[in-house]
Amino acid sequence: MSSIALTAPTTRLRITARGRRVVAFLVALPLAIALGIAVVGGGSALASGEAGAPAGSFAEMTVMSGDTLWSIAEDLAPAADPRDVVAEITRLNALSGGNVTAGQRIAIPAAYAPVG
Repeated sequence: MSSIALTAPTTRLRITARGRRVVAFLVALPLAIALGIAVVGGGSALASGEAGAPAGSFAEMTVMSGDTLWSIAEDLAPAADPRDVVAEITRLNALSGGNVTAGQRIAIPAAYAPVG
């Protein structure tokens, strides 16, 4: 008996010019997306064009343990809508999320500052 060896011919993979463009596009696409996200998200680190609060337009207070912006707003201006007072305090102090911690010094708008 004789054995027959079958060998497949080896061929080299050839990529066309169109294939090279497709591969280059697929490689560049995630890089372009990452760059776009960095450009769009990087703008948040820039300072705003708003002018600072003029001197004398606010007072400062220290946040006590258990205080929230809502409780501070209710204590400072019981007749005013607490949402408006919280919004002004948040804007004046550039707070994100509206969280304060015990011992933190925050600015209070002069209209709501305690007398004395």
